[in-house]
Amino acid sequence: MTTAAQLQRSSSASEVPPHADVVVIGAGFGGMSALYRFRQLGLSLFGFEQGTDVGGTWYWNRYPGARCDVESVDYCYSFSRELLGEWQWSERFSTQPEILDYAGYVADRFDLRRDIKFETKVVSSRYDEAANLWTVTTDKGESITCQYLVTTVGCLSVPKDPEFEGLENFKGEWVQTGAWPKQGVDWAGKNVIVVGTGSSAIQTIPEVAKTAGHLSVFQRTANYTVPAYNGPLPDHRREEVFADYPAYLEMLKHTRGGQTFELGTDLSAADFSHEEQRERLEQAWQLGRWNLQSCFRDITINENTNRMVADFFAAKVRETVKDPATAEKLIPSGYPLGTKRLCLDSDYFETFNRDNVDLIDINEEPIVRITESGLQTDKQEYPADLIIFAIGFDAMTGPLVNLGIEGRGGQSLKQAWQDGPECYLGIAAPGFPNLFMVNGPSSVSVLSNMILTLEHHIDWIADCIEAMRGKGRDTIEARDDATHEWAAHTEMVANRTLFPKANSWYMGANVEGKPRMFLAYIGGFDNYVAKFDAVAANDFEGFDLTTSKVEERA
Repeated sequence: MTTAAQLQRSSSASEVPPHADVVVIGAGFGGMSALYRFRQLGLSLFGFEQGTDVGGTWYWNRYPGARCDVESVDYCYSFSRELLGEWQWSERFSTQPEILDYAGYVADRFDLRRDIKFETKVVSSRYDEAANLWTVTTDKGESITCQYLVTTVGCLSVPKDPEFEGLENFKGEWVQTGAWPKQGVDWAGKNVIVVGTGSSAIQTIPEVAKTAGHLSVFQRTANYTVPAYNGPLPDHRREEVFADYPAYLEMLKHTRGGQTFELGTDLSAADFSHEEQRERLEQAWQLGRWNLQSCFRDITINENTNRMVADFFAAKVRETVKDPATAEKLIPSGYPLGTKRLCLDSDYFETFNRDNVDLIDINEEPIVRITESGLQTDKQEYPADLIIFAIGFDAMTGPLVNLGIEGRGGQSLKQAWQDGPECYLGIAAPGFPNLFMVNGPSSVSVLSNMILTLEHHIDWIADCIEAMRGKGRDTIEARDDATHEWAAHTEMVANRTLFPKANSWYMGANVEGKPRMFLAYIGGFDNYVAKFDAVAANDFEGFDLTTSKVEERA
């Protein structure tokens, strides 16, 4: 495998220029893609990143067991044929260190760091209507103006703070999975507590359990998780992908989730006999990945089909977990399968068969406070040398409203979205001219292959800017009517499914006071791309493209 260390590391930007055509916030996979693509247009550009290097979510999420849940051959850039030929993934589902190494390789390969200021947080972004410019200000007091502001800050990049009474008195060490210390954490032989059983925890728990003295897992909501069966890429997938890799990645844009699955089908469960249903479910379990959720077309829209699949899942948990009481705690209830993020795991349920692992259901035994030496429930105190909080994110909107964005008339994005975000196509909002939000709320984003979706956004934005320049236009703004219509359409599509039945971060339900609404577009990546194509073909329908008075005077 080619590594970043094999390339000459490019130097990062040291000074912030006074002006750039485009400012990009974030240097994850979206930010790097944006810098590469906009540079092709001959635009001057500059980027800011809070971390010390590129990588985005893979920079911050260094927790043990962190691994991509999309196959690596799908979760990669498609913009360069040379890059596709140079990089070889070592596993079917790559680990965080390997993905971060890939990000570094790409940054070096295309000299992207020269336009990025690292260890710099954007604290405000204000639009000046008279000048038709954005002014971006950092935590270091630096400012830059730009014509176009592009946010690539990710959907899951603001970890929820652990708001537990007494945490400040804890004498051990505590960490968050979403902001894992770069220097690492030692848990060998120690008493460890993990709070949370979402995707990050499901990856963390098996790894910690291997060497911890004792591990206590505190669960509020049991989650559906299926085996990843990680390892080398299977032969049938290798043949499918590498026969024509660029064509394969292009084909993914015409799928519902930016991925293909062995058991993907347009048939409902009722189209199969009872015996065929059982055979198909068993095959899906043995194949792993998202096959369990894709083996019948109507799993997320038909309650009877969903219940059948959930019952199959519950039987698998009972087969795996030896203690019946623990098994029952680990079986989700109260929401349909797949309506919270379906997780991929490696030996998650098997981990609860270990003698050094306990599971505590906080619905039965609520957490009271953190003490100096551990965690106190209403029944007892659990000693801890290390507490790992895996309690989720302020998803979709949190990363954007934290940027201090102010549009026309000084209205902040936070104010505009106080009753819930309305974002045209998940990329733009009325009152915020020349602001493009990559994978914003009401985009397909978290319901698809993220690298594919962000590349699609970046390409569309670049084509849009190029078309505007050709028309002599310098301002683009989403229209109110189009934005309202897209919000209504997004809600309608979501309400046709079972997703709103879950109190998930998809619905904003994990953050107190956040408006409850489905935050992503669930109509499929293929339909989403078709909508963007239609908008561009109809002279950017739903947007107002104008020439500013500043430009006219010039």
